[in-house]
Amino acid sequence: MNQNKQRIAVAGGTGRLGRHIVDVLRERGYEPVSIARSTGVDVVTGEGLDEALRGVHTVIDAATGPSPDEREATAFFTASARNLQAAGARAGVKRIIVVSIIGIDRMGGGGYQGAKLVQEKLAQDGPVPATIVRAAQFHEFVEPVLGWGTTPDGVATIANMRTQLVGARAVAEALVDVVDGAGPQPSADGAPAEIAGPREERMLDVARLLAARKLHGLRVDEAVDAAYNPDAGAVESGALLPSPHAVLAGPTFAEWLDGEVRAAA
Repeated sequence: MNQNKQRIAVAGGTGRLGRHIVDVLRERGYEPVSIARSTGVDVVTGEGLDEALRGVHTVIDAATGPSPDEREATAFFTASARNLQAAGARAGVKRIIVVSIIGIDRMGGGGYQGAKLVQEKLAQDGPVPATIVRAAQFHEFVEPVLGWGTTPDGVATIANMRTQLVGARAVAEALVDVVDGAGPQPSADGAPAEIAGPREERMLDVARLLAARKLHGLRVDEAVDAAYNPDAGAVESGALLPSPHAVLAGPTFAEWLDGEVRAAA
């Protein structure tokens, strides 16, 4: 436990990952500062950032854009990265830890992944030292993706990507480990640190398991339309799998789902 009560700001502190980061920081004796529009702070406009970062030692940037569209996502991450760097420099922030996605540099370079690459570069080019930690897709990511791909006739389609799904709580713990001076580290050749789940899983398999356990047997089919899934070849060949230097943590998807079902019973 940190005895100095360092103030650690979490951009996106009320989101799917951010709320776990806030919890872990508090459990370890830090003073978390949640940055979100609901707390009066906007990373896109910069409103409230200077006040929120006053006395903050480290920022963990777990904010996510509201849209998967490349143009909108790029605009979001460009504004948020620049504003966090500028406000962080004014406040004397020592470090920014940016949460990114495993494998985005092995994709086609566009879409949401391309927007995240823009964010990484802007963060690393700013005046406050930045550390990139790339995570695999979250267990919690599967259900909303099914929702996006569900047709009016009640059939969901999903890309059969190879991934190494990880729980948001496990990622939060790894990020706070980085704050503590431990946790995932860059590779010997300087590639970003990575955190992933304990084993490779197929998105189609876990989606069908989720549908059977929680979504009243929703039918789940594989998306084969290239227009729907332009990166199909890359994701199915393993572009989103972690590198050998990745830290592996947390439960498998099935173990995590068991806990979710029990909690909801």
